Amino acid sequence: MDQGDLFGKGTPNPEPTEEDRKRAREYQEALHRWNTEYYVFDAPSVPDAEYDRVFKALQDLETRFPSLKTPTSPTQRVGGEVRSDLAKVVHKVPMLSIHTETDFSDQGAFAFDARIRKELPDVHTIRYDCELKFDGLAASLRYEHGALVSAATRGDGIVGEDVTANAKTIRNIPLCLKPGVLPDVIEVRGEVIMHKSDFEKVNREQAALHEKPFVNPRNAAAGALRQLDSRVAASRPLHFYAYGIGECSNPNFAASQSELLDRYAAAGFPVAKVRRVVSDAAGLAAFHTYVASIRASLPFEIDGVVYKVDDYALEKRLGFVAREPRWACAHKYPPEEVLTRVLGIDVQVGRTGRLTPVARLAPVFVGGATVSNATLHNEDHIRELGLMIGDTVVVRRAGDVIPEVVRVLPERRPEDAREFHMPVKCPVCGSAVIRDEEEKDSRCSGGLVCPAQVKLSLVHFAGRRAMGIDGLGEKVVTALVDSGLVKTSADLFSLTVHDLLKLDRMGEKSARNLIDSITKSKKTTLARFVFALGIRHVGEATARDLAAHFKSLKALTAASVPDLMQVPDVGEVVAESIASFFGEPHNLRVIQLLQERGVAWQEGQEPLRPLPLSGQTFVLTGTLPTMSRDAAKDAIEQAGGTVSGSVSKKTDYVVAGENPGSKFAKAQTLGVRIIDEKGLLELIGHGRENASKGQTPDLFN
Repeated sequence: MDQGDLFGKGTPNPEPTEEDRKRAREYQEALHRWNTEYYVFDAPSVPDAEYDRVFKALQDLETRFPSLKTPTSPTQRVGGEVRSDLAKVVHKVPMLSIHTETDFSDQGAFAFDARIRKELPDVHTIRYDCELKFDGLAASLRYEHGALVSAATRGDGIVGEDVTANAKTIRNIPLCLKPGVLPDVIEVRGEVIMHKSDFEKVNREQAALHEKPFVNPRNAAAGALRQLDSRVAASRPLHFYAYGIGECSNPNFAASQSELLDRYAAAGFPVAKVRRVVSDAAGLAAFHTYVASIRASLPFEIDGVVYKVDDYALEKRLGFVAREPRWACAHKYPPEEVLTRVLGIDVQVGRTGRLTPVARLAPVFVGGATVSNATLHNEDHIRELGLMIGDTVVVRRAGDVIPEVVRVLPERRPEDAREFHMPVKCPVCGSAVIRDEEEKDSRCSGGLVCPAQVKLSLVHFAGRRAMGIDGLGEKVVTALVDSGLVKTSADLFSLTVHDLLKLDRMGEKSARNLIDSITKSKKTTLARFVFALGIRHVGEATARDLAAHFKSLKALTAASVPDLMQVPDVGEVVAESIASFFGEPHNLRVIQLLQERGVAWQEGQEPLRPLPLSGQTFVLTGTLPTMSRDAAKDAIEQAGGTVSGSVSKKTDYVVAGENPGSKFAKAQTLGVRIIDEKGLLELIGHGRENASKGQTPDLFN
């Protein structure tokens, strides 16, 4: 709105002069050129400072004269629109998958060549274009008269999802093309991926935010491209590589696959530098072998190579079988597996108290890296493997990322092999270890005292819906713990301004504000206090119900499992978790100290409120579009529901995201209702917008 509108008199935006228009065009052209140099060719011609200067100048011009801002302007790459869903796009030319050779050896290349020659007996010379098989998400970019107008995922090959806003945030995707380089209408198809180095950086950021890390670069790329908020996509470092074509107004502009890629490269699209044109099966096999030798050094993940007949006329003649082209195939690589010996099994305690057994291995080179440890998940998994310490095992670097023990060779078991038993005491703090039979996990019960859990416990304790201590975020908690000032939540209430001033970057005003907030938090409610303790399976709704039922902390801490199961929606698993927590003397000592240091509440009847998911059990599987696994779990529990780790006939809903696992299939078998994130939010009754911001109703206010 113009300032004049505030007084009821709208004033039109000023019109730029011809000189302004000329400068804007020059800035845009220069920035587009520099983006191509930097992101496509890795050969910048100007320093970053000059790029930033021109970018700022263009921004200022477009702010002064909005009519100069075009959809293809470099300033429009950063997303800002939050959408409620992804619109569907029908592909006029289907985006089909290709056949995968099941033989990982050279014979896979010879088999493909033999099929082609059988279909073309009269063709003596057949050329093949050899490319990399990117491990990402297929996408189609539609250009009209040189401008990017839309982008879509493959979807089911016929119908994809509109991801235009997110695609525009990918730096190496041209927003506009030089006139005459490509046909007026063309769909450039390729793969959206995340480079290995960028993936590691993103996961470090996820860890810093206490978010679940991405499993692999493909999932990270797919999740970013399909974000509902393009600002999230813009924050993820994605890359696009062109390798195919969809609808085209001039289908004769390229006669072969290799010519198409050359034309794409000339137009400013990134294409794989590792490619080759060969004329026989031996050439195909040689390319497969060569790429295998350099695979580990590539900046991105691949899971094989692709062969295509390098002649569009012959491709047309070969046609399709089912939904696969006869003229192309994917020749993958086998999973990398090696033998090694289990020297021991160590137990690591995670930030949530979960105990994870880790195999200590005789070092072995697998998947391009030397591996000396491999996850064993939990005690049940060890039993299923039949693993004993000292065994010879097969180790696979699953997805080239996570080392995993996949099977045991009992015939090689030494006489001194011994069984593994999960410890009954936490190896970090000595508290009792409890087993969650439903989730098949073992956990430390010393949530208030265990050093492995203390940082996460304190952040939760101070949270807005818990004790509500403003200014006690992750960074401050880390500094307090690392400095030795705080070991348990009770130590917070002994802190002074003088103590806080010892911390780096802590000023006197911030210190006083934090002490004031800690002091203010002493006056709370029983429900908030119980929730703040961080008892496993006890969310806001359960904490409220416990407070309403027992009315006092003394009664709650003395309650038996049968007593606890009298509370609405508290089953055996939750009851055992609560009883184990209050049965640990270390935890009771911290609670006593908290009360001695002034934390208090008015004991009595806690208000009851109807909750939309009361009495219902949910199971989460796959990657949700906007919510982390923890955020979805919290939202369900805050609405009165229970989250389980396994599907049974008692499960009410399975919430499925991208790449769901075996839980999805089991739900189908048992007839359990399956919903997506949108369906979950509708059940809870609060909007997608709030969920995407991590906002859920405060049950205690």
